Amino acid sequence: MTQQAFDLEEYLKRLEILVNTDSGSEDPEGIQKIADSFSELYKNLGWTVEEHRFDPDHGVCLEIKNTTEDQFDLLLVGHMDTVFPKGTAKKRPFSINGDRAYGPGVVDMKASLLSLYYALRTITAEQTGKQPAICVALNSDEEISSIISCDWLTELAKKSRYALVIEPARANGALVSQRKGIARYDLEFNGIAAHAGIEPEKGSSAINELAHWVTELHSMTNFELGTTVNVGKISGGSGVNVVAEYAEAGMEIRVKDVEELQKVKLLIDDLHQNPRTKKVRTNPILRAYRPPMNPTEQTEKLMDLIRKKGENLGIQIDYVATGGGSDANLTAGVGVPSIDGLGPIGGGQHGDQEYLEINSIKPRLELLTQVIADIKSIC
Repeated sequence: MTQQAFDLEEYLKRLEILVNTDSGSEDPEGIQKIADSFSELYKNLGWTVEEHRFDPDHGVCLEIKNTTEDQFDLLLVGHMDTVFPKGTAKKRPFSINGDRAYGPGVVDMKASLLSLYYALRTITAEQTGKQPAICVALNSDEEISSIISCDWLTELAKKSRYALVIEPARANGALVSQRKGIARYDLEFNGIAAHAGIEPEKGSSAINELAHWVTELHSMTNFELGTTVNVGKISGGSGVNVVAEYAEAGMEIRVKDVEELQKVKLLIDDLHQNPRTKKVRTNPILRAYRPPMNPTEQTEKLMDLIRKKGENLGIQIDYVATGGGSDANLTAGVGVPSIDGLGPIGGGQHGDQEYLEINSIKPRLELLTQVIADIKSIC
């Protein structure tokens, strides 16, 4: 397959418009503008576009298909939201300095979304009648752990043979084959208030119970196994002379495999059912979960295909494991061979120095195009 004549100037102009449109996870109006842009582009290719709004307070998700079938050779996943609040694009709009482009969401992942469209435009033009069955899923809440779109994504994944998540490649160009699973909890503690000087024995300290949870949960961290437990946010009490009636905390667990997560969950259940402080009631609330992403034998076939296409283009393909999560956790979590990082190269995500390596756009676009076009060879 030969890439359609690539116009970098046109690409960067389109990217500038996307980057200069705020689309934070809590900005449904901005996300709608991004969704409308891509809806029009894909409809012009003859693809079907279905818009979903799973929550009235959050942005839409797009389900884009080149087939009327309900089974797919390939699921392609991206997100339209960024971590940046409304007004960020005005403060530091899209800019170019040397071989890098800058701006909020420039590489995470507006350039990736644009590259995906360019790849599918080429495939649509050059593979008429013999395209793989493809579903593109663009969600609007990935940066808040896909808490609203996760069920939709996993159901699409169950209908797919393979999944590619179009997050940017690592700063060194590597792709991601393994990610830790992530569970996030809110922890609530309700005790009994009392005067700390006159009758402390009548009270029951929520903070004391929270402290037990912190020390016991943190003891589950095992760096050799890749398990980390972090109670990273706490608050509670009303004054130093009052036995604390209420306390709360935020906790995150990261694991390489589900078995390790189960060990931590067992401790949470024990702490909940057997409070270490008398008369304190506890309430652990699971707010978000992404299962571990681990390669399988079928994943190796996908990795080999990507390596082969990279060799054809003179691109060395390396794979890395990371503790960070993405929607690849969700697709891999239901057993679908998944690889992440098929977008262009960049770095500084979530910060004011986020950048895109402009020279990586075309070669990574060619790689993505060739992998998608030849996915049926391993189906």
